[in-house]
Amino acid sequence: MLMTVLSFLLTIGVLVVIHEYGHYRAAVACDVKVLRFSVGFGRVLWRRQRGETEFVVSALPFGGYVRMLDERESPVPAQERDRAFNRKPLRQRVFIVAAGPAANLLLAIALYAAVNWSGVQELRPWLSAPQPGSLAEHAGLQSGDEVLAARIAGAAPEDGEWQAVRSLTDLQWRFTRAALRGEDLQLQVHARLREDDPGRGVRQLALPLSRIPASEVDGKLLDRVGLTGPYAEPLVDDVVAAGPAARAGLMKGDRVLRINGQVPRDAAELRRLIRSSLKGGQAQPLALDVERAGRTVNVVVQPVIKDVQGQKVARIEAALGAMPSIVEVRYGLVEGLGMALEKTWDTAVLSLNMLGKMLIGEASIKNLSGPLTIADYAGKSASLGWVHYLGFLALVSVSLGVLNLLPLPVLDGGHLMYYLFEGVTGRPVSDLWLERLQRGGVAIMLAMMSLALYNDLARLIGAH
Repeated sequence: MLMTVLSFLLTIGVLVVIHEYGHYRAAVACDVKVLRFSVGFGRVLWRRQRGETEFVVSALPFGGYVRMLDERESPVPAQERDRAFNRKPLRQRVFIVAAGPAANLLLAIALYAAVNWSGVQELRPWLSAPQPGSLAEHAGLQSGDEVLAARIAGAAPEDGEWQAVRSLTDLQWRFTRAALRGEDLQLQVHARLREDDPGRGVRQLALPLSRIPASEVDGKLLDRVGLTGPYAEPLVDDVVAAGPAARAGLMKGDRVLRINGQVPRDAAELRRLIRSSLKGGQAQPLALDVERAGRTVNVVVQPVIKDVQGQKVARIEAALGAMPSIVEVRYGLVEGLGMALEKTWDTAVLSLNMLGKMLIGEASIKNLSGPLTIADYAGKSASLGWVHYLGFLALVSVSLGVLNLLPLPVLDGGHLMYYLFEGVTGRPVSDLWLERLQRGGVAIMLAMMSLALYNDLARLIGAH
């Protein structure tokens, strides 16, 4: 819990400081007098005066602001009017406002580059047997297939080059991007059955991701495609003392060769066969042939029925499957920076695409997350190590930059919208319309925040 809270506060603190520092540096560069640089809102907890700017930390950490000299907010002495924000040329005001989101995007590039250069441990894109009748099974994916490369099906030659798939996370990202765009993916795979197997039989297959509605593109996309996770050999990793597996004589390290006469190709299929023993509300006995110390041992296990999220599931109370294969994903200096730029751009475009589809009802509003989800993921990523945390920080930084560019009056994008109107018409938006738009923007932001918080709570109680 403490790790989650501290990671969340660090995340918010870094992102807010970088965002507001972008505004601050741009204002100073344009000779605008900055009165206050605040991290947080509400009661001031700490303050320090440096030059003409007061730097403060306030009680509510959900944001910050840079207060500049402005005749619209308070009287400005005649000798300082040329340093007031509202007196600056349109191009400088645009630059100052856009500098905040730009700072978040630049931070994301730097963080992604650091992750790429440092290297991160990720799951190998080595797949278990797909769900029967799923898109993955119909496409021809099989247990033990390792994805080597991917490309957009039917793309022009210059856009359809094969791109190496380095990890399962990389594969999921390509699936998400293609599904949101309504595109199909071609995969290059080969089969391998053991960790030391070099792989054989390279083949190509097409995965029709365009059949998945954009409204169903979320964190469970791999499940919808029919992929059950990384490949793991059908081994018994551990048994629960006095549980069905232990009573039947199963032992850690046993390799399951057959279960009721069927050969499980991997641990995921082994678990499915165990669950399928539930018939008529009763769990049927399972006859297992296992390999132990070079010989075959026959055991009969009587599963027990467990209630899992309101559903009855047959279990033998054993940890099944060897540890999934891990690879280190690391890039060189130039390639790592290029990948960081590409990842930042793709994430920004994907975020905008997702927001747009949510607005028109083509994507689920359940994808909108709030502070509780951010805090949860901050804690989880930090517990995995600093490299994973930097990757999470980069993702949230992109999201913050994109969010602030939305054309809502209370956000930077809303101010840019005002300046676009001013640039086209030659006159600023009237005070009356500014007030009306501000009220509308606040209402929309409150609605979005309420929905995000509701989604957070729903995830916590398992309603989503």
